[in-house]
Amino acid sequence: MNIMTMLTGSRRNGNSEYLAARALQNIDHRNVYLLDHRMEPVVDMRHAEEGFPETGDDYEALLEEFLRQDVIVFAVPLYWFGMPGQLKIFFDRWTQYMRDSRFDFNERIRGKKAYVIITGSSPDPKIASLPLIQQFNYLFEYVGMEFVDYIIANGNKPEEVLNDPFALAKMDLWNEQLKAAKREDA
Repeated sequence: MNIMTMLTGSRRNGNSEYLAARALQNIDHRNVYLLDHRMEPVVDMRHAEEGFPETGDDYEALLEEFLRQDVIVFAVPLYWFGMPGQLKIFFDRWTQYMRDSRFDFNERIRGKKAYVIITGSSPDPKIASLPLIQQFNYLFEYVGMEFVDYIIANGNKPEEVLNDPFALAKMDLWNEQLKAAKREDA
């Protein structure tokens, strides 16, 4: 079973990254920092005869790595009540690759398991993040991914999430569940 953590924020060692590391402690996985990849916004050419233009960015290699995974843990800081821009670009580009026969996107993405970690500190991140959880649910449902679980944790400043005992306990639970799934897969 291949597992990827998609680290989507613009700060390394942030709260969502900490929780993802805790959930995957002692589990073989790959960390991918979206900020390390140059991704151009999608130019919507779905209905144009010539199709989508070449972008020459890092997206195709990143998508190929993503499609090789069985489980993806999205580590997402809440930015202005939504997902970070680089993650939105990652999802928007699916439009392009759903139509690209080189990737067999629709078949390869179906059945992947997704976990979502959201951290934020608005007056109540558990309420402010609900529309984002819905967005993830719709995205995953549309492409046939399984939305296994999510956590909305309280944390803004570095390591502030350590004061959220529920989030820490849930990451420990995910860790146990993912270790058991890895053993079953072996």
